[in-house]
Amino acid sequence: MRDFLKRTWAEVDLDAITANLKAIRAYIRPGCRLLATVKADAYGHGAPEVAREMEREGADYFGVSNLEEALQLRHSGIRRPVLILGYTPAASAGELIGQRITQTVFSEEYARSLSEAAVRAGGRVRVHLKIDTGMSRIGFVMHGSADEKACAGAMVRAAALPGLEVEGVFTHFAVSDEPENPFTRVQFDRFMRAVSLCGQQGVHFAIRHCCNSAGLLNFPNMQLDMVRPGIILYGLTPAEGMPLSIRLTPAMSLKTVLFQQKTLGPDTPVSYGMIYRTPAERVLGTLPIGYADGFTRNLSGRAEVLVRGRRARIVGRVCMDQCMADITGIPDVPGECEVTIIGRDGKDCITTEEFAGWAGTINYEVVCLIGKRVPRVFYRGGQKVGLLDYILP
Repeated sequence: MRDFLKRTWAEVDLDAITANLKAIRAYIRPGCRLLATVKADAYGHGAPEVAREMEREGADYFGVSNLEEALQLRHSGIRRPVLILGYTPAASAGELIGQRITQTVFSEEYARSLSEAAVRAGGRVRVHLKIDTGMSRIGFVMHGSADEKACAGAMVRAAALPGLEVEGVFTHFAVSDEPENPFTRVQFDRFMRAVSLCGQQGVHFAIRHCCNSAGLLNFPNMQLDMVRPGIILYGLTPAEGMPLSIRLTPAMSLKTVLFQQKTLGPDTPVSYGMIYRTPAERVLGTLPIGYADGFTRNLSGRAEVLVRGRRARIVGRVCMDQCMADITGIPDVPGECEVTIIGRDGKDCITTEEFAGWAGTINYEVVCLIGKRVPRVFYRGGQKVGLLDYILP
């Protein structure tokens, strides 16, 4: 394995991924399948390597956003079933069949288009029907009793179409990270009612699933035949302050280096727009990380980084490729000193959640936005075992 460019990089601990998956497996009911959600490049962690680790550890199914993500898993050697959770053009039915990829069907119209394409391709596409129970995103609409007849009728007609092999049915919760919010129960009851009505008309599903990360933790009685953990696989909390019933281990650290230091006198402007001026003599260090790497511009003057285990604030505007940190008072900072953006250094730790607070967003977005010129370096047992370099694969 070749080395990586030690400019800015993400370290992914595969032992943490494994520990999280095992903790989830121990928490869900016996016999319940586990669909590992690895869309968006495994939430920025590097889908090929992460999915291979999860398959080795017994993930039953994988969830992705689109056909290209599904094909990436197949090309990476993943053999377990893969469910596309979003839209795929019906014209791609042949590829879905050939690569044994499961497709979400969200309307009768789409089902008919996919059926016709599958018949032309000479095979059958395995599908899961999606019910919109209140998320109002995609799915057969089931927002109340007035929708029952139309929803069940459309699902039954979709299931009867040639070229489609209906394996599962699912919905998605909107507020399962709020355990006291009654709407999750409303959604679950709507879902079960739709499934029951289909059953009364002879359509049965081998796999029923509705629980995302927060859902499987907060509503264990709703786990059904399969659960779809996502963010918790990577050791991150589904929502700030949400109590956790399992122990999670964050899998990713984000690192960079401090490659230049300079001492600036009082009232010296720093970076674009000169929005920051040194209040007194300050020592600044330049870091090769910027908004093109996922270190967003609204972190200017807000974020902190760890230099030799001590916090240093980002000053001046974050640039596309670089930013500056105030390292005044931090002794003995060597050239090309390793700097921690997210993760632990000594006794201090910057969590993804703390970083998200500075950025005014959520931990999901932080890890997903880490740029593709940031290599992912994989570790197991403290040893480097893999590298995902998007620029020089």
